[in-house]
Amino acid sequence: MTAKYSLDDDDVVVIVGTGAGGGTLANELAQRGVKVVSLEAGKHYTQADIENDEWGMFSKISWLDKRISAGGWHHTKTYPNLPAWIVKGVGGSSVHWAGLALRFQPHEFKTRTTYGDMPGANLLDWPVTYDEMAPYYDLAERKLGVAGSKASGLPPLPENNHYKVIAAGARKAGFKQIVRPMAINSQPYDQRPGCQQIGFCMQGCKIGAKWSTLYTDIPRAVATGRVEVRPESMALRVEHDAKGKVTGVLYADKDGNRHFQKARIVCVAGNSIESPRLLLNSASSLFPEGLANSSGQVGRNYMNHSTAAAVSIYDKPVYMHRGTALAAVVADEARHDPSRGFSGGYYLEGLALGLPFLAAFLKPGGWGRELTSAIDAYDRMTCVWVCGEDQARQDNRITLHPTEKDQYGLPVPVVTKTYSANDQALAAHGLKQWRKLSEAGGARRVIDMPAYPASHNMGTNRMSEKARDGVVNKWGQAHDVKNLFVSDGSQFTSSGACNPTLTIVALAIRQAEYIAGAMGRQEI
Repeated sequence: MTAKYSLDDDDVVVIVGTGAGGGTLANELAQRGVKVVSLEAGKHYTQADIENDEWGMFSKISWLDKRISAGGWHHTKTYPNLPAWIVKGVGGSSVHWAGLALRFQPHEFKTRTTYGDMPGANLLDWPVTYDEMAPYYDLAERKLGVAGSKASGLPPLPENNHYKVIAAGARKAGFKQIVRPMAINSQPYDQRPGCQQIGFCMQGCKIGAKWSTLYTDIPRAVATGRVEVRPESMALRVEHDAKGKVTGVLYADKDGNRHFQKARIVCVAGNSIESPRLLLNSASSLFPEGLANSSGQVGRNYMNHSTAAAVSIYDKPVYMHRGTALAAVVADEARHDPSRGFSGGYYLEGLALGLPFLAAFLKPGGWGRELTSAIDAYDRMTCVWVCGEDQARQDNRITLHPTEKDQYGLPVPVVTKTYSANDQALAAHGLKQWRKLSEAGGARRVIDMPAYPASHNMGTNRMSEKARDGVVNKWGQAHDVKNLFVSDGSQFTSSGACNPTLTIVALAIRQAEYIAGAMGRQEI
């Protein structure tokens, strides 16, 4: 039975966003007896809407509302209006993600303690440790069906050609940690089929072997009779009373009509761009700099990983596009080893690009013999995405454009990012090690390419022990507003080197446990 709640029902939890954080949270709360209204800015697509077509799905599901890339990073030239590659639709970017489910390492929760005072950085330790998170990682791996995880009991996915070529080169070059914990069923699991190696993982999994809240947590949440999902409902403001307690969310429906949904608790889970944007747009006389922003940290410390990309060309066919989009992951360099000339580490992720995306990303806006000769060798190619820790910096941030408005009448978000010397050194080291690995495996040509827009957006509403240093506490609860929570990657205090989804899900499970308990005790 689908729930239907009145706009005046002030006993519901309103969650803004239905992705890895918001979608998981809705289900976890519903299973604990909590009433939820989920507001989703995008449409409610189904698996029938998923196409095995890169550009077709990019155009269909991507968040393409205008955003502005600013600062010193390459996106100001290569992708001036697409700083991030995320999804606008039920399921959020869990529809689009490749499925790599890596855990933070213990030291990545303690970057200030581990790295010390780094010039230009705004490092801070999380108010939660790896040991505290470990049991929730287990629960998340079981929920997602992570292949190769002890928690799920699923065997690893089969080794496709892309994996075999990268792994062979890695071993010859001396690398030993070749991993691939994927949230893609290697056999039927949790009422979902095993992977058929179709290869369009980042376009949405047509058969549902890859975990996504679109066809797991959201339907199960709705099936409890406690959750109402409202697609095409763009959150505009979070309102509060005279004492600063939030009272609900003002949103616009698909026809532009505005509605105010009352709430007992509001949880913001709209990604690291939209979540701080919503809080900044919710400024008032009581919160003149933005809701929950007494620290001035809302929108700051934007992180999207230190990244780089390259392709390697071999003499014989590889057919990297056959099988799961993400194959071998070399983890040897994920350690913290300052002797390399930078703090933090990175993963070499063998991420296959289809031919249309390769043509677009290899040399954005360009053409010529270098590009065409590479495309001619597509069948003999491997591809890497260097994914490394990105240092929190105050001036890497989300702000509101002073004059330009979007279709909802809201200021367009400006995403300002400049890479630090640490970021640059890390990415350069990653490209050098990829070249070493590729040449050891017999590659005849290695081409570095500009980093493309990341789906890994973190920070901007970070966790902190003290209210002056961040936006939320260890439960994702706003320091300034007791019944306001942040439930997505924007609560990350550091980025870690790993893909963020598993940690977002683990935090959402943990947060649901806390919220349901606090509601039961009448604390919020």
